[in-house]
Amino acid sequence: MKLSNIFSRRNRILLRELVITDFKLRYQGSVLGYAWSILKPLFLFAIMYVVFGMLIKLGSVEHYSVYLLLGIVLWTFFSEATNQGMGSIVGRGDLLRKISFPKYIIVLSTTISALVNLMLNLTIVAIFMLINGVHLNVSAWMLPLYIVEIYVLALGLASLLSALNVKYRDTGHIWEIIMQAAFYATPIIYPLSIVIDKSEIAAKFIMMNPIAQAIQGARYSLITHDTATVASLFKNGWYVLIPIGIVIIIFAIGASYFKKNSKYFAENV
Repeated sequence: MKLSNIFSRRNRILLRELVITDFKLRYQGSVLGYAWSILKPLFLFAIMYVVFGMLIKLGSVEHYSVYLLLGIVLWTFFSEATNQGMGSIVGRGDLLRKISFPKYIIVLSTTISALVNLMLNLTIVAIFMLINGVHLNVSAWMLPLYIVEIYVLALGLASLLSALNVKYRDTGHIWEIIMQAAFYATPIIYPLSIVIDKSEIAAKFIMMNPIAQAIQGARYSLITHDTATVASLFKNGWYVLIPIGIVIIIFAIGASYFKKNSKYFAENV
């Protein structure tokens, strides 16, 4: 028992150091440093708001600017966690060959680093909420649950992608294409009501995507109850278990594949 406690403490220390190192290296050499973790989603938000909120005028929902910003912040978190996690094992090849430790700590550290960025970005969302006069709903307590859902999905995908990336270096290019398609297939820029007006079946299909379900749920709980959710679309809250089930399955597959292949990481990177 004591030996296991020593190892678990060692692993916690290693995880903490990897998170700190990853956060420092990410912005090393840049003039603005850590400010980029906040500026990047803000710049994307500014571009999207001008184009889609002011020119094309998709902003038909209440508090569209905050609505859009929250969607971009949550998507950025998911994108950062999966992309950084995917390259984490290959990027830490020198460490794998020198020290014996559970390999999952490397992937875990990158996703936690992305989580730290998310917390910083959510403070910007809070500021925008104050500026726009958004009042907290009673359901705001559900926001952490949606963040956990996105995190578990990202961790499962990062585990799977990082293991695949060791064997197949084309993984990054394929994932980039998938993420581009997923961004526009997820109601981040446009309100889901636009899709519902065209095809309710298409809207229901979109909401089976855990990211879409989590982002819409977060908007509903934090910004406006006019946001379409799985429960409002299907007239039955039990359907929310489908995207949650998908998250659990993806996490299980990712963890299993990672564990099966982790013994070969050191010799292949």
